[in-house]
Amino acid sequence: MAVLPASPCRGMGSQLVGAGLTACHHTPYGVVVVLGHPHYYPRFGFVPAKPLGMVWEHDAPDEAFMVKEIQKGALARTRGVVQYRPAFATV
Repeated sequence: MAVLPASPCRGMGSQLVGAGLTACHHTPYGVVVVLGHPHYYPRFGFVPAKPLGMVWEHDAPDEAFMVKEIQKGALARTRGVVQYRPAFATV
């Protein structure tokens, strides 16, 4: 998710995150991960992933790699190394 620097504090980022999370609820996946600002994403229910047994495949600050449960109980059975799809490597 990205918002143009000329458009901060208008709620666009919150709307995008909200729409993304709503879309995620309509998938078979139980958790959502994000690599992002550790002071922004917790307002949407994201928490650091490492204490829950999940790490990203690349080096990143622990507090920036976060997870949110979207299916009750999914975090209790989700552990391991998260690998993004290859398309993300081209960005």
